[in-house]
Amino acid sequence: MSANQLAFSFPVPKQRGGARCGAGRKPRTQQVAHALLAALRDSNRDWFRVVHYSVQDKHVHLIVESDDNETLSSGVRSLMVRIARRVNRLLYRRGRFWADRWHGRDLEGPRQVRNALVYVLQNHRKHSPSDALRDTRRGAALDPLSSAGSFDGFASALPAAFRSIGPPCTAAARTWLLKSGWRRRGLVRLTEGPARP
Repeated sequence: MSANQLAFSFPVPKQRGGARCGAGRKPRTQQVAHALLAALRDSNRDWFRVVHYSVQDKHVHLIVESDDNETLSSGVRSLMVRIARRVNRLLYRRGRFWADRWHGRDLEGPRQVRNALVYVLQNHRKHSPSDALRDTRRGAALDPLSSAGSFDGFASALPAAFRSIGPPCTAAARTWLLKSGWRRRGLVRLTEGPARP
């Protein structure tokens, strides 16, 4: 089991939110998100599984399972190529898509897995803490571009208004640590976020 970060190399336009005409994610951004999520879904194999994800403006966080280091490396490379081809085709662009190699970390115990789940599923709180605070007050404390909607380890029910963007694209966890072992350290609170350095 591994937690990975992949960073995009192409510039992403700044977005503004708010309840006004034209606010929110733009159609092109939604198309890119759908293409990226479909690529995640299509990357799942018996030997390589994307179990959780979070898509940010400039990078993607993943929690994946694989049979061994060789299949992990092969699975991540295949996933990166699949995403790059689909998004480049959608945007009519060529050239480098990823800014850097992927960064991975093996997850070896219940505490590490729980911390990784919080980091990935609640990563939007790290990148825009004021938006996360506002969203918490409105009851929508989760990132729609994450696998939070399919995560059954939250300490309380998801807000009724919460909807994930895009198709379901994760595979079920098979390892004890990711299926249930991490729960020994407590369920994840909706208000929890990644620890600050």
